[in-house]
Amino acid sequence: MKTMKRRMFLSGTAAAGGAFAIGATGHGTADAAGARKPPADPGARAVLVGPDDRRYADLRRGTNQRWVGSPEQIRLVSTTDEVVGTVQEAVDSGRRLAVRSGGHCYEDFTTHEDIAVVLDLSGMTGVSYDAGRRAFAVLPGTPLGRVYESLYKGWGVYLPAGNCPSVAAGGHIQGGGYGSMSRRDGLAVDHLYGIEVVVVGADGKARAVTATREPDDPHRELWWAHTGGGGGNFGVVTRYWLRSPDATGAEPADQLPAPPREVWLSEVAWPWQDLNEARFTRLMWNHGDWHARNSAPDSPYTALFSQLKPFHKSAGAVVLDSLVDAGAPGAERMLRSYVDAVSAGVGVKPQVRQYRRVPWLHSTQWPGFTGPDPTVRFKGKSAYAKRTYTDEQIAAAYRHLTRDDFHNPGALLMIASYGGAVNRVPAHATAVPQRDSVLKYQVVSVWNDAADDAANIGWVRECYRDMFASTGGVPVPNDTNDGCFVNYADTDLGDPRWNTSGVPWHDLYYKGGYRRLQKAKAAWDPTGFFRHAQTIRPA
Repeated sequence: MKTMKRRMFLSGTAAAGGAFAIGATGHGTADAAGARKPPADPGARAVLVGPDDRRYADLRRGTNQRWVGSPEQIRLVSTTDEVVGTVQEAVDSGRRLAVRSGGHCYEDFTTHEDIAVVLDLSGMTGVSYDAGRRAFAVLPGTPLGRVYESLYKGWGVYLPAGNCPSVAAGGHIQGGGYGSMSRRDGLAVDHLYGIEVVVVGADGKARAVTATREPDDPHRELWWAHTGGGGGNFGVVTRYWLRSPDATGAEPADQLPAPPREVWLSEVAWPWQDLNEARFTRLMWNHGDWHARNSAPDSPYTALFSQLKPFHKSAGAVVLDSLVDAGAPGAERMLRSYVDAVSAGVGVKPQVRQYRRVPWLHSTQWPGFTGPDPTVRFKGKSAYAKRTYTDEQIAAAYRHLTRDDFHNPGALLMIASYGGAVNRVPAHATAVPQRDSVLKYQVVSVWNDAADDAANIGWVRECYRDMFASTGGVPVPNDTNDGCFVNYADTDLGDPRWNTSGVPWHDLYYKGGYRRLQKAKAAWDPTGFFRHAQTIRPA
């Protein structure tokens, strides 16, 4: 098997200059109920790329090279009117359509063989301030790196979203995006004020509607469905409006939180050659126990985020990448205390690979947290944890990470700090129901060659299955586990070969909120036009 360099996949998901302007933004106008009037240009058409176009080879795929589609056409859109027109053409012609913003999907949701039209939102980029709504407007194709740069350079604010700068806002936000500052300031959806979304009614007509979190908004349930309901379920989001729930005043700088001025970055590693099962077990137990004790919403340690990355032994080490807000009281002390706590009693002194203080915006490009390059193949399976790992989980992880019949330095567990401000929000307030977890992680592998697919996919599946053997091979919500993350799509959750728990995939993602999402689906996509392998089914 051809191997991967360790640094090729260091975060959970996968930058550019900033564009910012003051003033309201929008295409067309909306009536009092939020439904848009007919577009100014009913004939608006997107750029069409077909199989004979030289651009087709690039545009038929996203960042996970396992998935390559063969659509009849790819439509590159730049306005809401073009989205409406493209969707309407697909409805009228009976063609199946899929929506892609950044192309970071874990499964074949935009490349399935039945898809005839790919609606590519990557050209819809930009960040602006909408004075009328007192909210920042973000277009769905905008990469997170550009979102951060635009918000910060323009107004000194930020969105606590994902660590991978190339992931686009489109699918990320509506899936409940999280990142290195979520313990301090919550999830991206916790700051979502409203959306503009193109839907298809029972009459087969595509139109754009606006939905906000305002209590008297008749479309509020459509907004709620986009606070964690996952991409590709209800329509095409063409604009997000961001404003924190507790924001006051009319100044743009008061509508979203300010990021840290600077952060401390740390990377330490425990060489596999010095670890045995007992030492690995102690390290994992320390890590989980620390998070169980230091992840309350009022903990001073919400200023700290880390990713523990036990790589397969062929990579050489177990790595801990950490970040702490340098402005938090005792920031350096907290960081050192954390590393000491994880290492306590292990019997191996960690190697310090990095320790430095950098400005916040620069830290958003730190390789310690960014994602894979777009030329690789990967498979990942997710879990939320409410407390430290069980003995079963640690033993299974050790067994698979030290297997001699498998060799890939790009195979690992990627374990992210969670909780803090995330857990301040009630479970029913958004469509993200996991509001009492302290860790969020993946079993993942990254590789180059299609010839290695079976070995890598098999390793991920088997490690995950064995870690959750007592609950049917999946993290069924209980006192320890809390289901799965919808943005790390995993169709195995619906496959009885890998999920023997009897708990359906949708309850692993959405728990009891699935029934409410079903009602939103029935109301806003009654014909089931928007669909993929894990689509929400109408009630």
